[in-house]
Amino acid sequence: MADLSLLTAFATVGAVSATQELARAVLESIPGADPEVAFEESLALVAVATARAAEVGLQKVPQGAQQAAEALFELPFLYHEYVVGGAMLVQQSGALLDGDSAIRQRLERKRQFYALHLPAGQFPGERVLQDKMALWMGRVSGPGLPEKPDERLARLGLVETLVTHLKLVLSYGRRMAG
Repeated sequence: MADLSLLTAFATVGAVSATQELARAVLESIPGADPEVAFEESLALVAVATARAAEVGLQKVPQGAQQAAEALFELPFLYHEYVVGGAMLVQQSGALLDGDSAIRQRLERKRQFYALHLPAGQFPGERVLQDKMALWMGRVSGPGLPEKPDERLARLGLVETLVTHLKLVLSYGRRMAG
């Protein structure tokens, strides 16, 4: 059996890094972009895509694939709790998160949107990501911009960023599955 804790840790490190790269590129290239929207949408997209890559990488270990995907699907919620928990500690409130249900519902809608567009058991390759990330770019962009989302996506080279991350997770999963 693959060591799922290692795969999950590896994929999580990569997912957070890829999310930061995508969100930073959005914020630097789109005047007035909302940082919260950019980050949440990016994290939801990357979490789902990472879960799909892990599923395919662990095809030889179906139970492991399901467990890894479930853990990676939780990234938007876990990361939010981590960030908010840190802010609470800095404010010395001493209280950790109760789990804001409105935020959880908002993150769940975003995650489900990307889960619908990136089907289970299929690796999201470059062609698929080109189409789906154009949707993502539209969701993180405000109205009235001079470029279309797919043009901005191509100019920024962000598909390649996510594809590289997903290929790493896929390869690691395959290696772990033997």
